[in-house]
Amino acid sequence: MAIIVFPAEMKSGEKRCALLPINVKAYKLLGADVLIEAGLGQHINISDEQFVEAGAKVVANRSELLQQGDIVLSLHKLSAQDVNEIKSDALIVSYLDPFNEPGFVDTLCAKGVTSISMEMIPRISRCQKMDALSSQASLAGYVMVMQAVNTLPSVLPMMMTPAGTLKPAKVFIIGAGVAGLQAIATAKRLGASVTAFDTRTVVAEQVRSLGGKFLDIDLGQTGETGQGYAQALTPEQMAIQQREQAKCIADSDIVITTAQLFGRKPPVLIDTQTIALMRPGSVIVDMAAESGGNVQGSVSGETVSIHGVNIIGTGAWANGVAKHASQMYASNLYNLISEFWSKDDNLFALDIEDEVQSGCIITYQGKVVNTMISDFYDSQKQQSNKNGVA
Repeated sequence: MAIIVFPAEMKSGEKRCALLPINVKAYKLLGADVLIEAGLGQHINISDEQFVEAGAKVVANRSELLQQGDIVLSLHKLSAQDVNEIKSDALIVSYLDPFNEPGFVDTLCAKGVTSISMEMIPRISRCQKMDALSSQASLAGYVMVMQAVNTLPSVLPMMMTPAGTLKPAKVFIIGAGVAGLQAIATAKRLGASVTAFDTRTVVAEQVRSLGGKFLDIDLGQTGETGQGYAQALTPEQMAIQQREQAKCIADSDIVITTAQLFGRKPPVLIDTQTIALMRPGSVIVDMAAESGGNVQGSVSGETVSIHGVNIIGTGAWANGVAKHASQMYASNLYNLISEFWSKDDNLFALDIEDEVQSGCIITYQGKVVNTMISDFYDSQKQQSNKNGVA
């Protein structure tokens, strides 16, 4: 019988976890044993006793827990020390950030473990139930609006009072992906006047269906990747976008940027000159602050003031609603495991040729087997060698 283990999250400030008691019962029905590290759900008020009642076993010693796991499931990647503790034939599943963590990927290869990166789950219909990026991004869109509302010194909806009429706040959202669409819906529910822009004009109808206005900017040929992400713009297109959206930004009370490029540094969409056009007290939320930022001057993990405008870059957005974020992520993990569970053998059936697994398995039998990641590493090495020669 396969043993699935859930270590507690070690990242500072993290409240989410990768398992709820209801998921324990589901894993048990698959035929697996479930072990958790003591205190796994403490930050979302789930006691160890509740996990035990659902059928899990609690292990206080982290090393002892990891050594028993055939499958190790978590939110954030394990430490190098943790990797040394697990079985060489184990499967680990978490966010791995493989584009930015080649050293950690080397550690996984050296250990010989099979690893799945939740960021790399293909964006196809079959995988919607496993898509953790989308589930967490949807919550991020909600949280970013709420943080902006708490910072803005005025209300969002129009109010007609005996003391006079209060105009609705104007919200401008850049990027109409999963996070952006949720931000649009949330701001509209709160009564704001919402405008949005995305380089993919195909999403204009989705914006309008939520009650938002779509800002049309002619950028020429744009599109999206096979993973559903916006393609990088040329420098000329970026200049056009920044120029055309500046007027809308200057007239907004809240601006939320959600533009991120998969595996690459996000584009800078708002410079300090544009920030200076906004009214003092206005708010900008930079979703990409942790990975480089869409807003010039934003600081990862902090809220700063530039020209009297509050720039929120606190990050860890879904962590702000940790209970529901844990529920959604735990379901994504279970749906992935159950999709490939062999009831005959009571184990996760690895198939690196499968269209889903080939997209998200990063290391296997001591090698990087994900084509996108290996090609990226090769290009980085070539660039490094070229720079060295120069």
